[in-house]
Amino acid sequence: MATTSGLSRRRNAGSGLNSTNSSHESTVPTIDRTVSTENGVRIAVDPNDVPDKEDKNQPNLTLMEEVLLLGLKDKQGYLSFWNDNISYTLRGCILMELAFRGRIAMVKDYNRRKVPLSERTIEVIDDRQTNEVLLDEALKMMKQSETMSVGSWIDLMSGETWNVLKIGYQLKQVRERLAKGLVDKGILRTEKRNFLLFDMATHPVSDSSAKDEIVKRVIKTLTHVNSSAISSDPDIPFSQLRTVSMVCAAYAANVLENALVQLSHEMRERAYTKVDELLSEYSSWPFSKKVKVDIPEGKDLQIEVVAAVLNVFTKMDSIL
Repeated sequence: MATTSGLSRRRNAGSGLNSTNSSHESTVPTIDRTVSTENGVRIAVDPNDVPDKEDKNQPNLTLMEEVLLLGLKDKQGYLSFWNDNISYTLRGCILMELAFRGRIAMVKDYNRRKVPLSERTIEVIDDRQTNEVLLDEALKMMKQSETMSVGSWIDLMSGETWNVLKIGYQLKQVRERLAKGLVDKGILRTEKRNFLLFDMATHPVSDSSAKDEIVKRVIKTLTHVNSSAISSDPDIPFSQLRTVSMVCAAYAANVLENALVQLSHEMRERAYTKVDELLSEYSSWPFSKKVKVDIPEGKDLQIEVVAAVLNVFTKMDSIL
C-alpha cells in the first residue's frame, strides 16, 4: 500500500549552474522548500509530494481494510478458511470507497430508474489517484473500459465471469495486498506460520488500537436504537454513512460476529436485527424515509453507487 509519509527528496541546488551565473543568484528570489520536523530539523521536500487537501480529510483506513481487520484473528493473523464471502464483499467495498472519495458515480440517465439498482451503470468522474494502490488500480481499469453496472464490476473484479475476454478485470490477491498495506501502516506485522504441509505468511495484529476503535464503532452502531447515535466524524465526509456501509459489509462478509463476541446472546440477537434493518434501509435509492443523510448538492449520484453496492450485498447467500 502506498504511503505519503516517510519520504523526502534531496535536490542539488547548484545543479545546472556554473560560475558565470553565480553573480545573478543573489538577485533571484528564493523559495523556501523545506519543512520542520517534530524535532526541529529542517528537511528538503518536493511540493509535488504533498497530498491534496482532500486526501487529508480521508480516514486512515479504507472500508476494505476495516472489514479485513474485523475478519483477522488477532494472534494467528489469518482469516477463517471457511469464509467464502469476504473476497466478493471486499470488491464491493472498493466501489463504495471510490464513490465516497468522489471518483465514480452513476451515469446520469433519467431512464436508469427503470433498471434495478444493482444493474445501473457507473462511470469515472475523477481519475486522480487516491494514493491507495488497490483503489487506483480499480480506477484505472474502470477508466479504460466500457461503462458497466455496479453488479457487473463486483463480479468481474472478483473473477466471477465465464467471459474469457474479461478475465483481465479480476483484481488478484486483494486480501494479501490489504494485509501488507496494514503492515505498512503499523497495524499488522508479518510472520510465517507452518500448516503441516506448507508455510504461509500470516499477519497478526501489532497495534490493537485501530481494531478496537472499529469494534467500538460497530457495537455503538448496532446497540443504539436511535440512528443519530451512529458514530460520526465531522472531519470525514459522509462519516456516518461510511460507518453504516462498513457494518453492512462486515455482515455480508461473515466477519461481523467477531466484533460482537463480547456481547451477551440477547444483545447479539438485537445487533443482528439492527444490521438487517440498516441493510434494508440503505440498500434502496433513495434511502428509506427513516434514514437521515445530509447529501451535499451534486453528490447524490456518488451515494447512489453506495446504495447499489449494499443492494448487491442483500442478494448474497450469507445474509439471505
